[in-house]
Amino acid sequence: MISASDFRNGVTFEMDGKVMQVIEFQHVKPGKGAAFVRTKMKNVITGAVTETSFNPTDKFENAFVERREMEYSYNDGSIYYFMDMESYELEPIDAALLNDNFKFVKENMSCTVYSYKGKVFNVEPPTFVELEVTETDPGFAGNTATNVTKPATLETGAEVKVPLFINPGDRIRIDTRVGEYLERAK
Repeated sequence: MISASDFRNGVTFEMDGKVMQVIEFQHVKPGKGAAFVRTKMKNVITGAVTETSFNPTDKFENAFVERREMEYSYNDGSIYYFMDMESYELEPIDAALLNDNFKFVKENMSCTVYSYKGKVFNVEPPTFVELEVTETDPGFAGNTATNVTKPATLETGAEVKVPLFINPGDRIRIDTRVGEYLERAK
């Protein structure tokens, strides 16, 4: 059990059947009246952020969110299989739990799988990935206009905007958080 007076940034707890994480907190002791704890917290499963005030003596169950590094193996329709790197067991995860940025993940890439009480609720791909451009219009010598982009299809099937000098077969670095081209891979 954890009391509201023990709240710190990053603490996870269970409230009304939901798993919440403290983003910001402030202990307030007004001149008149009882002290209270003002918090901004995020539902770790849905991502919704709320602000609430608590009595410092309010008690909540601790919530342990498990984070495991797992390797994406393959998919079979709408079921994606991830291998636990310690036990080598495959864990099936429904496609509905995967974010839009999962389109940058190819087989054998390591991902972080988040679960609570054994139930997976999020899969986070690596922040930066290197992928090969499979299809794009060819670049031409002398095309040096700044900030001009063209669409390119990557080996995972994802499409991103790239500079004009990128050609099919080039390896590029992608930021999966925003889904944007960063640089040519070396």
